[in-house]
This record gives sequence, C-alpha cells and structure tokens, in this order.
Amino acid sequence: MALARTRKIMFTAGLLGLAVACGVPSAHDGTAALGVAGSPAGAGTSVSPAGHDLKFGADHRFASGLTISVGSPQSFRPSPSAYPQSPRGAAFDVQLTNDGSTTYKLSGLNVTATSSGAAVKQVVDTTQGFTGITDAGKDVMPGRSVHITLAFAVPREQTQLRLQIRPSATEAVAVTYCGPA
Repeated sequence: MALARTRKIMFTAGLLGLAVACGVPSAHDGTAALGVAGSPAGAGTSVSPAGHDLKFGADHRFASGLTISVGSPQSFRPSPSAYPQSPRGAAFDVQLTNDGSTTYKLSGLNVTATSSGAAVKQVVDTTQGFTGITDAGKDVMPGRSVHITLAFAVPREQTQLRLQIRPSATEAVAVTYCGPA
C-alpha cells in the first residue's frame, strides 16, 4: 500500500515539475536575447529574462549576433538502419543566422536533449536524411545562414522535450527550447 502511494506521489511530483519547467509563461512569448542589460536585441526581437525556456518556433539572439530558431518537432518512425534504435524520433529544423561581425564556426554548436528529464540520444537515420551536422567544418560568414535538421530518440508516447543549444563549448550562455514532442 505504501509503495503504491509513494509511486503515485512521485509520478504526480514529476508531472508537476514538468509543467513548471516547460510551462512557465514569459512576458515576451517566443523571442529572447541575452547580452548586456539595455543592449539592443535587434529588429523583431525582444528581451526575455535568462532561465526562461522558449517555445519551439521562437528565435533567440545571442550577444555575439548569432540568431537561432528551432522549429516544432516532427514525429517520425526511425528506419531499421537508424542508430540508436527507438520506437519514435522527433526531428527539428534549426536555422542559424550570423548577424555578428565575426565568422561563426559551426563545429562549436552543441545541442543536447532531454525527454521528461532524462537525456535522449541524437538519431542518425541516413535512410530518412537525418545525418546530424554534416557540415561541421563549415564557417558561417557574417550575414549568412545555415539550416540543419537534427533528430532525437523519444518514447512512443508524447513527452515534454527540452533542447539546449550552446553556440560553442566555451559559451557560458545556452538557450533552451521546450514543448511537447
């Protein structure tokens, strides 16, 4: 009896934690910019306090001028040749635009994902075109953009997925996108 009640309490606490982590509304829904307080974020963007997750589809502009947009997840069934094998995958279109004054090295891009708080692996499924960052050695010149598609292994049932994107391993600031997948 006590074990069943403990499980129910833990499950409810987990769901509540997800609702709080992914469902915190922002005063500026959809767009965020980080940098020096009071610095302009650029045309069409607004400042959101650090620590707030963005919804998929929103733009985020880093202080360096790099703007990232992550589209809504598209569910797919990985092919038999996919790695790792998973009952379902979630694919994301990621657009990076370098509005800064220096060249951005795509090899520095770091993307991690969690599903309901647990880390999930990136899916490589060449049959369906999910190959990860194939142009990792590519430099993105100022004023240029690059489009990549990333896929992650997710459970069969719908889940709350969080993507954390850091422009480079040494970058102190990361942006987190959160939503159902």
